[in-house]
Amino acid sequence: MRAAPDEEALALAFAAKQRWAFDEAYKRYGKLLYSAAFRVLENAQDAQDCVHDVLVRIWRSEDSYARSRGTLGGFLAVCARNEAITRMRSRARRRNAEKRLTALAQEQDELHIPDFIEARRVRAALRSLPPEQARPLEMAFFEQKTHLEVAAELRQPLGTVKSRIAAGLRKLGAALGNAQ
Repeated sequence: MRAAPDEEALALAFAAKQRWAFDEAYKRYGKLLYSAAFRVLENAQDAQDCVHDVLVRIWRSEDSYARSRGTLGGFLAVCARNEAITRMRSRARRRNAEKRLTALAQEQDELHIPDFIEARRVRAALRSLPPEQARPLEMAFFEQKTHLEVAAELRQPLGTVKSRIAAGLRKLGAALGNAQ
């Protein structure tokens, strides 16, 4: 059985992309990274996904870690926290876009928007979406179907439908601007 490497050896091996260093870093810092992500995301599965994604991204990225950037544990914890914050902000933007679209759908009967200019903007933004994103969005917001109902009706996996709705919402948000 091999003795656990000291901090310096682990940091140097991690920077050199030695496979054992990835495994050791995960064993040594996984709980710390999870805690940092969980404090921001407040969801166990999201925190686990965040830790996994950030470690893989750092590992695959050339020159992502160097000893001059501080201790390996500290660097990884900051990366996990930053990734969690990015995910939280993205989630908040997506929720805001969904709320805006839902409010718009509730106010309108088949997209009869009293403000003619706003109606044109929304219609143009919807037309600019690829059909595989526009249709699930229309079903979810204008027909008020759940994601599960949309997936069943379109005969597509639930994850695909959710991804397409999220991508469509991002594009609509960009096209319409984030002002309310």
